[in-house]
Formats: sequence, structure tokens, C-alpha cells
Amino acid sequence: MPLFTFSSEEPPENVENNPVPVANCVPVNGESKKPFLRSRSSGLFTSKYGSNERRVLVIYTGGTIGMVHNKDGVLAPQKNVFEKLIREFPQLHDEKHWLSRRRNSDFDASFLVLPKGCDMNLRILYKIHEYENLLDSSNMTEVEWIRIAEDIKRFYEEYDGFVVLHGTDTLSYTASALSFMFENIGKGVVLTGSQIPIFEPRSDGVDNFVSSLIIAGGLNIPEVTIFFGSKLLRGNRTRKISVKNLFAFDSPNCVPIVEVGLCMEVNKAAIFKPNVIEKFTVHAKMSKNVGLLRIFPSISSAVIKAFCQPPIEGVVLESYGAGNIPSNRQDILDVIEAAVKRGVIVVVITQCNNGAVAALYETGQLLSNVGVVSGYDMTPEAALTKLSYVLSKTELSYKQKTDMMANNIRGELTNISSLSIQDQTLKEALATSLNIQSPKKLTEVTEKVITSLLLYGIEHNDEAVVKKLLEMGADVNEPDAEGRTPLHEAIIVGHVPLVEYLLKNGANVHYKTRTGESPLMTAVNHHDKTIIDLLMKCGAHFAIADTKAVSEMLTQAAKKGKIKRLESLKLAGADLNTPDELLQTPLHKAVLFNSIEAVQYLVGTGATVNERDILGHTPLDYAVRLNRRALETILAQYMNAV
Repeated sequence: MPLFTFSSEEPPENVENNPVPVANCVPVNGESKKPFLRSRSSGLFTSKYGSNERRVLVIYTGGTIGMVHNKDGVLAPQKNVFEKLIREFPQLHDEKHWLSRRRNSDFDASFLVLPKGCDMNLRILYKIHEYENLLDSSNMTEVEWIRIAEDIKRFYEEYDGFVVLHGTDTLSYTASALSFMFENIGKGVVLTGSQIPIFEPRSDGVDNFVSSLIIAGGLNIPEVTIFFGSKLLRGNRTRKISVKNLFAFDSPNCVPIVEVGLCMEVNKAAIFKPNVIEKFTVHAKMSKNVGLLRIFPSISSAVIKAFCQPPIEGVVLESYGAGNIPSNRQDILDVIEAAVKRGVIVVVITQCNNGAVAALYETGQLLSNVGVVSGYDMTPEAALTKLSYVLSKTELSYKQKTDMMANNIRGELTNISSLSIQDQTLKEALATSLNIQSPKKLTEVTEKVITSLLLYGIEHNDEAVVKKLLEMGADVNEPDAEGRTPLHEAIIVGHVPLVEYLLKNGANVHYKTRTGESPLMTAVNHHDKTIIDLLMKCGAHFAIADTKAVSEMLTQAAKKGKIKRLESLKLAGADLNTPDELLQTPLHKAVLFNSIEAVQYLVGTGATVNERDILGHTPLDYAVRLNRRALETILAQYMNAV
């Protein structure tokens, strides 16, 4: 995969005329190469601040990373110390930029600001949410998993990404559990910690924390991951492998999603992509009636029988090799079969770090014959937490639960049936015609060509071309020179089936252009209600950074009587009572500019008629003062009706 970094160029003063690159990776040499297709601007109103900022919520649960020396000289977590110390670290908080932003009335001073370095071209603003009881990770249970999940759900629409600071011992369990509890997640959740406290001189915590903030806020990787020791790993494929090494985690059967060195190398093909059009939800329930049993030589059937007794509902069986147990132990098979017949879900995984369960030998086939489910190459942590998640879905039948355990639902196991052999014809042709010798350069050029062809297919509404290119490995979320993704382009074209196809093949509704324009904002600007509805079904929403733009759009639409724009904004979730800096609502503006159609629409859709502006005047007051009888009648009738 190509090597990426972020430009360190400072944003120009005129953001509207000079878009600022944000969470879009560019070549290391900093060149900005134009794509074969040029994106079209939607004319979105942008302000100087906000378009090149991303907001990240940091949930601090405890762990080594935040520990400091107490009065006895022992490292321990201390309440209300972490954020205070972070603000004093120049590599973690840009005090100068924070002070300059604080002068703006729209800036929340409780945010910290990550310093701007050579590896990013956007500002990461982050807020620390510290738990009342800071826990050692050994004390984590499903209660804490549910709390973290519900907190992220509560703040989901307010932030672009999330970082969870956590102890390392059970980090893989928490990451796996969250990956299953988060259904249809569209934003990045990065878990991290450290082997040495972040405030110690040799700490690995600073790199882990900073990289996690950049990834969560800027790389748009919509899944639960773990960042540790220069690698971003899928959370439910990760295991802790060392108690003393700074590279303490590994993902034995899944390649890293991001590798961080002098720059960030993103393996886009490794990012898990959803294939349904549904909103983000949290399944805030996990079964405690699960267990993990490791097969060992001379294990007795009594041990297995005792392990499978009520209230146990599910067991993860760690077997030898490719899923083997002793073939001459009918007593063990009888106990397992009896448990399965009672309704206990038994899932078999391998004790080996690498490889997977496969019924290659007679001993492995025996387990399959008695109803044991293959966990293929799931880690013990993933298998156990997935079983806990599946068992808590009481609406499912036993068969549906076992099918779910056997299928890949969050990237937790390698789905052989979904693996495709990419067409190498184009790559070979490019290598020959351009005389490219370097495999790395050939991959980069091929990706650029495929992405450009994908945009060409979208511009011409050619679904067959789009489908073929995605099968060839085109990145469905690859941004162009303006940061506009294929989904943005499809929305501009207005071809609903194409938009739906992209959404079902991993297109993310939360990607933003260099000026901070989301696909939802693009759809609003093109007044496409069907596409707005599709995006909303996928969980699209206006962000806090969109507040000024939405307010300005409402104001302009109300002034000029643009009913389609008002309808689109309302459908997209905009509040039609949003006030501007003068505390005037769109209804105030419609009255002031004598826009009868806008007044009729606004009052007919529930706009508040008695809101007062900074001078204390209601819309009706202005209608009376300006002697606009028709507007007086409309507003008076509405007020009498309510």
C-alpha cells in the first residue's frame, strides 16, 4: 500500500476560496496531484474556523497511561490530575492556538488542542471525559463495557471520533466486546494505553495517545481498533503478547490497518466495510453465562461436564491445532454432545496464535458432527465476547445464534467465501506501458487509476463500471484532490441506485471534504430528498462544526423563500428555530424580507412564532412594525390556533 502523510501547510485566511486539506492523506513528497475527474463545488458556506477541525472525545477509564506517583512514591491513578497535567505538556496541548481560539464565542474552552505537526493538516480538538472511579484493567467487567458503549452512543453525534484510554491487561477483551456491541458504527473508536505512564520520561504513552487522536479524528476508520506500539489493529483480532515489551499487542491472523513510522501507512483494503443501510445503535447487553475452556492432555469428562452446567449458556473450547480433541475419548464427546442438545452453544477455536480451526483430521470432524460451531481463526477474547453478545440476543433462535457465531459480522474472523482474487490485468498493463519496476510505485499508480475510473463511472451513472472497479479493489471512500469521496460525487450526479449501491458497499456517510462538507450537506445543497433519506437511514447527521453553515443556509433560504432548501434542511435534521448571532430565527428573517411563502412553510411545520431576538422582538412584532398585513394575518392565525 502507498505511504501517506498529512501536509503541514497552514490554512489560508480565505477558507471559502482556498479549501484547506484536512483528513485526506497525500503523498509523502507533499505534491497535490489533480485527479482525472474534477469535483464540483456545492457552494457550501464555510467559516474560517471549523472546516479544518475534528473533534475527538477521550474517555479515560484508568490504566497505566494516566498513573502518577502518589505521596508514598507509588504509581497509581489519581482523580482530576490527568487533564491538568496534559495541558502542561506542549506535545499534547497547543496552548497558543487554544488561547487564539478561545477569543471566538463559538469555541468551547474545555477542549484541548493537539499541536499541529508535519504529519497532519487539520486541527484535532479533544475533550477528556474522566470516569469517577479509575480502574485497573484487571477489574473491567461487562458492566464497564456497557458504560463505555453507552457513553459513546450519548456523545456519538457531537464528535468525529473517540479514544478510550484503558489498562493493557484486558484491553483486547474490551475492544472485542465493544466491536460487537456497536452495530453499524460509522466513526472510529480507538482504544489505547501504555506500558509506562505518559508522564514518565521514557513513556510509550505519548506516541500511543497522539497517534490515536490523529487516527480517531482524521483517518475515518469506522470500526473499533487498538493502537499500540506504532500499529493500529482491529480490536477483535488483537491479543496482548508481552508484559514488558513496548510492542505489547499483535494481531496474528489479520494485517495492521495502519502502521506509523515517519509517516502513516494506511492499508485501506484491511478496513472493515459494512454492507447494510442502517443507523448506528448500541446493543447494551452482554451475557455473563459464558466460559472459556482449554483442552489439555488427560482432561477429564467430569471437568467438561461441570463446566457446561447451568447457568452456562455458551462455551469457547480451545482445542489443539486445527480444532482437534482426543479421538479415543468418547466420554468427552458424549459430554459435549449432551451440552449441545441442552442448548449450550459450544464454539471451537485453536490454541495456536496463528492459523484456524478446520476439520482436516478425524478428531476435528468429530466435534463438528456433535454440533460444535467452528470459530475459525477468532482469538479467545473475540470468541468469548462475541458469544456473550450473541447469547444476549434473546429474540434469536438457537440456530440463528449458532449461524451468527460461525459468520463474520465485525471482521473478527477471516471469511474465506468473501475473499476474491483481484484482476491483475490492469496492473500488468500499467507496469508494461509505463515501465514501472517498483512494486510499491505500481500499487500507487494502479490505485490512482482505478479510483479515477471509479469517479468516471459515477459521473456517467454507469453502475456496471462502478461494480467492476470495486471488485477490482477500488477504495469506495478514496477522496479526490478536494477531499470529495465517490459518495459525494454520486450525490452530485443524483443517481439514487448508485448512491444506495455505494452505501451497501462500505461508503461512509461521515467523510468530509477539505472544507468540512459531509455527504449529507452535499445532498441538502442538491435538494435530493430521496438521497437525504438514504443517508439519514445510515446515521448521517449534521455535526457541531456545521452549526454556522446550517444557520446561514436557513437564513438565506428564509430570506429568499427557497422552500426546497428549507424542506431539505428539515429532512436532514436541522432545527427550523435555529437563531443567528442576533437571536433571530428563520421566521424572523422571512418576515423581515417579506417572504410570504417561507413564513407559511415555517409556521406550517411548527416554527415557534413567539421567539424574541436580541432586541426582544418576535416575528409578529416586525410584521406589525413593517405594516405587512398578510404576514400579520398568517402569524396571528397561527398563534390563535396554538
